[in-house]
Amino acid sequence: MAIRKIRTMGDPILEKECKEVKDVTRRIKTLIDDMFDTMYEANGVGLAAPQVGILKRIAVVDVSQEGNQPIVMINPEVLETNGEQTSFEGCLSVPGKSGQVTRPNYAKVKAWNEDMEEVIIEGEELLARALLHEIDHLDGHLYVELVEGRLYDNSELEEEE
Repeated sequence: MAIRKIRTMGDPILEKECKEVKDVTRRIKTLIDDMFDTMYEANGVGLAAPQVGILKRIAVVDVSQEGNQPIVMINPEVLETNGEQTSFEGCLSVPGKSGQVTRPNYAKVKAWNEDMEEVIIEGEELLARALLHEIDHLDGHLYVELVEGRLYDNSELEEEE
């Protein structure tokens, strides 16, 4: 397992739509392990394959401080959303920045796990936000496209606390 370089805003790979995964090979399993290691090293709650330079529809999420288990999503598809939440959102590909983003408060996603078994993932609040944020990455979108108002330096927000 290894820590991979996280691509940052301005890198054209982050604007591309990812390709569907047909089979989980040893290389894909290594990628998933590396993505978790990279996400944890960077103190993130989610990471999508394009953020480490791979155009595959794979994302990992871990909001376990919320009582959930780490999640692997291969070829995720949003089935349902409901409600609304507005909160500050950040991204490992936009380091040191945050912005107010409104997203659904509930999300239901169909995906495949690392064993290519279909899974249904349902989440509210932070988990819903993380699922939808990572799926946006797979479609070539960054959260900054959704920011209401301006993008803040995280140091500005820390001063307000």
